[in-house]
Amino acid sequence: MSAPKKLFIKTYGCQMNVYDSERMAEALGGEGYVETKSADDADMILLNTCHIREKAAEKVYSELGRFKGLKAEKPDLKIGVAGCVAQAEGEEIMRRQPLVDLVVGPQSYHRLPEMEAKTREGEKVLDTDFPEEDKFEKLKDRPKAKRGPTAFLTVQEGCDKFCAFCVVPYTRGAEVSRPADRILTEARDLVERGVREITLLGQNVNAYHGAGPNGDLTLAQLIWELDKVDGLERIRFTTSHPNDMQDDLIEAHGTCAKLMPYLHLPVQAGSDKILKRMNRAHTAESYLRLIERIRAARPDILISGDFIVGFPEETEEDFQATMDLVEEVKYGTAYSFKYSTRPGTPAAERAQVDPAAADDRLQRLQALLTRQQREVQDSMVGREVGVLFEKPGRRPGQMVGKSDYLHAVHVADCNRVPGDLARVRIISSGANSLAGELIG
Repeated sequence: MSAPKKLFIKTYGCQMNVYDSERMAEALGGEGYVETKSADDADMILLNTCHIREKAAEKVYSELGRFKGLKAEKPDLKIGVAGCVAQAEGEEIMRRQPLVDLVVGPQSYHRLPEMEAKTREGEKVLDTDFPEEDKFEKLKDRPKAKRGPTAFLTVQEGCDKFCAFCVVPYTRGAEVSRPADRILTEARDLVERGVREITLLGQNVNAYHGAGPNGDLTLAQLIWELDKVDGLERIRFTTSHPNDMQDDLIEAHGTCAKLMPYLHLPVQAGSDKILKRMNRAHTAESYLRLIERIRAARPDILISGDFIVGFPEETEEDFQATMDLVEEVKYGTAYSFKYSTRPGTPAAERAQVDPAAADDRLQRLQALLTRQQREVQDSMVGREVGVLFEKPGRRPGQMVGKSDYLHAVHVADCNRVPGDLARVRIISSGANSLAGELIG
């Protein structure tokens, strides 16, 4: 038998790209590929790219440039670019980097086996279509290999919101939700392979409206169907939009035991003027009232968020409104970024904020968010939480896992194994993790 071909995938960006990379590897696994951790011994290299961060395309071109020597040494090596940069740049990638053999957008990666076969025949292959066929239906069933205790599961893709700073509607397309039966089948398959916690993914995951047996299901209704899956112990979802936080989903946070008390709900800014210029279609006040309703349903819920500072036309007064909102919400964790232009988006054509002012605002916001994160983390000391253990820690006998609230927790002298779910008393709070001890 000939040796298997080796596939190296480098994944950039969001959890959805992590999920997509898994499915790409599975699709090419049917063609005889096995994954490798090193590009140096690969027969095929795939960069699964993200277009959210600043200068994303240039970073991809820089990464491709590092493979020139490897390609010269191994002329049969195939190099591909996938994901959102592939969708946005298309043929330009091959023009600027002739070593690239294939370019595939995030909606077409189910066609990778056919594309790979064409590259073996010497063709250059480009596919950035938004095909009519459902890529999830076309992908082979997931192999039955053992999995770790946590997994991502994409339930919704695309976005119809058209925020002024965002390229997702252009790279991922319009909002599309997967049928509920396909999601449930995949979830049961993951559980059979050892998964105990599933995070449902979508660009606007709480806009989910997938087909069910008696009409479309909301995300809350899907969660209740997943609640019935034996062996599935925990359910999470990300990323949400405030305008799609429906009543039944808020209620589910208070009544569904498997739905974890953690919610990532980006607001982006605290100034109504800036929110309007972002095309967010909500106000700071409506967001704050929404947080109140969510906490009324689940008082201990940990709220996470996203923020952009230095958005075009943002004044110091606008920025202070963001700081005021953060002070009121008290985030358990958050992600904050300085605005950077995305070609083709409305905000890219507007007058930009002075970079020095934007840098200063970002530092002040991050200092506040870091303080809040530490306060929330420190408040966990003395509490009992559920911990799903994922892997051994750095020290002998130590195990590491995630709490209900998504905090990293390490336990010494722990006789548990990955996949075990146990009650733990938190005994101390570190810089980015908690220490605990088993109860009983």
